[in-house]
Amino acid sequence: MSRIAAKFAQLKAEGRGALVTYLQAYDPDPKTSLAIIRGLPGAGADIIEVGVPFTDPMADGPAIQRAAQRALKAGATLPGVLALVRDFRSGDDTTPVVLMGYYNPILSYGIDRFCVDAAASGVDGLIIVDVPPEEADEIEPQAKAAGLDLIRLVAPTTDDERLPRVLRATSGFVYYVSITGITGTRSAAKDVLEAAIPRIRRFTDLPIAIGFGVRTPQQAAEAASIADGAVVGTAIVDTLAASLDEQGHARPETMRLVLDQVRGLAEAVRSAAR
Repeated sequence: MSRIAAKFAQLKAEGRGALVTYLQAYDPDPKTSLAIIRGLPGAGADIIEVGVPFTDPMADGPAIQRAAQRALKAGATLPGVLALVRDFRSGDDTTPVVLMGYYNPILSYGIDRFCVDAAASGVDGLIIVDVPPEEADEIEPQAKAAGLDLIRLVAPTTDDERLPRVLRATSGFVYYVSITGITGTRSAAKDVLEAAIPRIRRFTDLPIAIGFGVRTPQQAAEAASIADGAVVGTAIVDTLAASLDEQGHARPETMRLVLDQVRGLAEAVRSAAR
């Protein structure tokens, strides 16, 4: 059983949803990024999404765009991101790690080599924002052979005709994009989510995590109670960014502020009724 499947099975047995946290690798620098990511499981993160910095992150809002710029300025590369995951794995062999990013860096790295190296580094799944299911054969065979889950985004605009096609190309879990638009710009109402998630469940047995617009502990708790998990990204990236000094460098309190926020989110998710 994969780490992702094992984690959702464990949480289902515990009767609660997952907290999925997102941070951009190398933001604001490799050392701080690794230290924070190492601290996430202890703060309550069940699954960790690691953003792969890219120069044109078209699905991301201003906060994550700026995080990518800071990371690239700090020297982020795809090999460097894989090394960061390897370093994390040296102390944690159970927490699932998902890389979220765009296809161009993978294509430049070499698809076959990337899938093998990602799996060897301890990556469990991939979210490749700009590879639709119709183009899944670009990377799906190699990812599957390496034991990597391909996690697909499902949007409010994904209709019943297209939904089964998207889900057939999905493994690990389904990432439900709760809003139309880019990350971190607004949030979906609870009643909208309560109507949307059962529609997806008609077509899949995979766990569903709600992201894009989940910012507060209350929203995370609602999402985790309606679906199988809540993804929080922009709000955590905002906390990190606000803690930096005028030159964009980490302050002594940066790590503490981020992990304290994650603890608050985790507490809310764990207390949510399902």
